[in-house]
Amino acid sequence: MQSSPVNQDLVLVGGGHAHVHVLKSFGMRPVPGVRVTFVTRGVETPYSGMLPGYVAGHYSLDECHIDLGRLARFAGARLIRDEAIGLNRADCVLLCDAHPPIRYDVLSIDIGSAPRSDDVPGAAEHAIAVKPIDRFAARWEALLARTREMPRLRLAVVGGGAGGVELALSAQHRLAGLKGDTVEVTLVTREALLPSHNARVRRLFEQILADHRVTVHAGSAVVRVAPGVLLCADGRRVEFDEALWVTQAGAARWLADTGLPLTPEGFIAVDDRLRSPGDPKIFAAGDVATMLAHPREKAGVYAVRQGPPLAANLRRALAGRRLRRAVPQKRALALIGTGDEQAVASRGAFVAYGPRLWQLKEWIDRRWMRRYTELPEMQPEPGEGPMRCGGCAAKVPAAVLGRAMGRLHPATSGAVMIGLDSPDDAALISFPGAPPLLQTVDFFRAMVDDPYLFGRIAATHALGDIYAMGGTPESALAIATLPPARAPIVEHDLFHMLRGGLDVLEPAGAVLIGGHSAEGAELALGFAVTGRPRPGKLMRKSGLSAGDRLVLTKPLGTGAILAAAARGLISSRLVEAAIATMVQSAGSAAACLLEYRASACTDVTGFGLLGHLLEMLRASEMDAVLDPEAIPALYGALPLLGSGITSSLHADNVAALAALDPVAQLHQIAPLLIDPQTAGGLLAGIPADRAATCLAELRRCGYQAALIGRVARLRRSEPRIRFEAGAAQRVPELIAAK
Repeated sequence: MQSSPVNQDLVLVGGGHAHVHVLKSFGMRPVPGVRVTFVTRGVETPYSGMLPGYVAGHYSLDECHIDLGRLARFAGARLIRDEAIGLNRADCVLLCDAHPPIRYDVLSIDIGSAPRSDDVPGAAEHAIAVKPIDRFAARWEALLARTREMPRLRLAVVGGGAGGVELALSAQHRLAGLKGDTVEVTLVTREALLPSHNARVRRLFEQILADHRVTVHAGSAVVRVAPGVLLCADGRRVEFDEALWVTQAGAARWLADTGLPLTPEGFIAVDDRLRSPGDPKIFAAGDVATMLAHPREKAGVYAVRQGPPLAANLRRALAGRRLRRAVPQKRALALIGTGDEQAVASRGAFVAYGPRLWQLKEWIDRRWMRRYTELPEMQPEPGEGPMRCGGCAAKVPAAVLGRAMGRLHPATSGAVMIGLDSPDDAALISFPGAPPLLQTVDFFRAMVDDPYLFGRIAATHALGDIYAMGGTPESALAIATLPPARAPIVEHDLFHMLRGGLDVLEPAGAVLIGGHSAEGAELALGFAVTGRPRPGKLMRKSGLSAGDRLVLTKPLGTGAILAAAARGLISSRLVEAAIATMVQSAGSAAACLLEYRASACTDVTGFGLLGHLLEMLRASEMDAVLDPEAIPALYGALPLLGSGITSSLHADNVAALAALDPVAQLHQIAPLLIDPQTAGGLLAGIPADRAATCLAELRRCGYQAALIGRVARLRRSEPRIRFEAGAAQRVPELIAAK
């Protein structure tokens, strides 16, 4: 939450090493009135210095990855998961692939580079590009999986710079450990090896490559890549099973349309203050930038060192102060690994080789990683109470809501067929001479920083009530609050939220017909949705019958995961998985449940699975038996709950645990059952003979659905829930005898 009104937008595009430092810097020393927006294609990026060590098998993937999402949250930055595709400099907006334009007052670009595989026919189709490095890890893991099934492996590495040489040696070390002498590694380069290093370094690496049985074809330019073979200009044919492309870097194509001054190779030209000479609002660093007066090779060591001066000059630009020069050193020490925990040091005429240099390289790399991975836990600002959650975890507790509604005694109307006297997910209203209507409303404060994504989640959540009753949405009214800021900033955020909502509402068949907006302390959004029930197919919370199977269409755990993310305690991979479930529409699931004649249905939201199941059981006068092993959970949710990480509504949901028998209350799954869900799944009762085929169809539609239990006859005056292994599969004797 901003402590002061937002006056300026700083947008960081790309997760390069310089931007990693900028994020940490702004997290340690925020700038009042400045909002940082971080646009990145992925939420994790490998540190380039440790990538060869990962390929060689010396590091795990987690050891060499920087969690960009967690770093952005530490910085208080808005995380926008998307890819930049252009700039509109006249309107000062960044164009993205899957978001509306993002406004900026100051923009910094650090998107790295990519090998020029498109310059060689067939390279993009038949070789694995090492850059962008954030995509390489998955490709390398897939390569390792494929090679395990091969009787032998011929690996070609194209590119004779430091990156290509180091990768060839690292790959040879890893693959030889897996497959022994059946591995053949060939390095192909159009120039001499390591052209930017001195002759002694080149001769040393020629010997090292030979000792490691890596074949080298220098001065052999690849002109075409066909399936399984490199075709070279000198007529050489290099056959391969897998090929890695590590050639000279190229720039993103969209930069050519920005109107910014570029180098002949397409990189952004910058002055010695890392600012574009063609636009004072735009900065660039890392591989994507070239300092015209002081050009340097595209190497990670220079990108890393641009972080501090870039952060300082961004602060100065935002404050309207004079920028400082950031001239890079002329020569940097290069430490090139040889795959076997040794390294070569190269700087000017200096050269050295041995295991001590690998230890030095490892110490430098790990020290840099610790700076950006060992972050302090995020705490409330001074004077504020404990962190409060957003989304449906921000609901008023069920007991408070029930007491307040019980004191109201509102008037009734003959037009209201389903209302407060028999609460359901939506009200049903019928006027003479007109078909009945479903009405519902949902509203909560943001649980994600991206206003467009928030709009999508809020709309998905609001539509859930209509779908839970088997209806089709027709129209929606929006309710929005936005923090005080400059008018263009408020307009930007309102547009993004509503655009996100529309991108969910319109495909569902609902039109936005109006709404209301107001200034508030935090970003919040909701929708009042009107829909129509399908004739004769209304689903309600009541209607469960003994023997019905209970189907849940989404895994649980969004409350705990979002609470942990707000405190910077979990990886962004877990957050991304939770968000993926929150933006998944319940429309197809509802249609499936109707097709298989669901006896009752509700959506699982703020009161958790247990709270909403109890509503169904009370309305149906039934008990339930749950299989604790069958209840689906998002990866990471159970360990978080077990360690006491819960959402702010969780404590108020504890009252629902009283419906469990004493043994079940102590089960490790119990906290998950009261975890508040945002845009959670549908919970329905399905006749036993249709449950298996219904589940199969739900999964075919892309839902992580599960049969979690069955409905049983009411034993007492109030519903009870007990645990039983295989509860969804077993048929009680009483039901079987019928």
